[in-house]
Amino acid sequence: MSTPTVDLPTPERALAIGAHPDDVEFGCGATLAKWAAAGCEVHHLVCTDGSKGSWDPAQDLAELVAQRREEQREAARALGATGEVVFLDWPDGELESGVRQRWEVAYWIRRLRPTVVLGHDPWRRYRLHPDHRHAGFLTVDGVVAARDPHFFPEQQVAHHRPAALLLFEADEPDHVEVVGEEDVARKLEALERHRSQMRSTMFVDPDSPERDRQLAAFRARVRDRLAEHGALAGAAYGEAFKAITDL
Repeated sequence: MSTPTVDLPTPERALAIGAHPDDVEFGCGATLAKWAAAGCEVHHLVCTDGSKGSWDPAQDLAELVAQRREEQREAARALGATGEVVFLDWPDGELESGVRQRWEVAYWIRRLRPTVVLGHDPWRRYRLHPDHRHAGFLTVDGVVAARDPHFFPEQQVAHHRPAALLLFEADEPDHVEVVGEEDVARKLEALERHRSQMRSTMFVDPDSPERDRQLAAFRARVRDRLAEHGALAGAAYGEAFKAITDL
């Protein structure tokens, strides 16, 4: 990897697009915390309802969806985000990157008018979860549709061209947002607001006597990843992206 670019100017508005509740916090939570603290208006857009985010076969799915929506709102607040938290509510595991879904993403880009859009890198190799692939393509395709006035004119919302697109989970990142200790702490706090996901994504059993050790191990893994990304730019902590600025 060549020397990455470092630190976009703090955007006036940012829109982070994730497949599920918690994806944004994992992918770019520290960056959003940094920008929010500097005055950026941070918005979340979640493509699915999160209804398959449980290992319990007896889970009440309507209850899980409601819980995950509230967890996402709490996580956004923990990051310092003051913008909207939008749920498209496509069924978890069944997201498609079709024209209908693109219409919705383009609408929200036009309505919220972000300076920077962030989302999954759809070209990551060997990605297993189809929702992450589709959410990534919807982010990219939504930006293209939102910027051009002849896409979806029936929306009756002015077209909008963001200044930059940052794709997280990239195999070949070329940009790093350097983050500080406070940003890392806010990312961890936001992730831990997703309490329903402790067992499945954090490997923390809330009912186990090993809970504190497991939680410490999760926090260490997150910090280690941020340190790996920061090292790309010679910093203690960072979040790495594939940056596209020619939009």
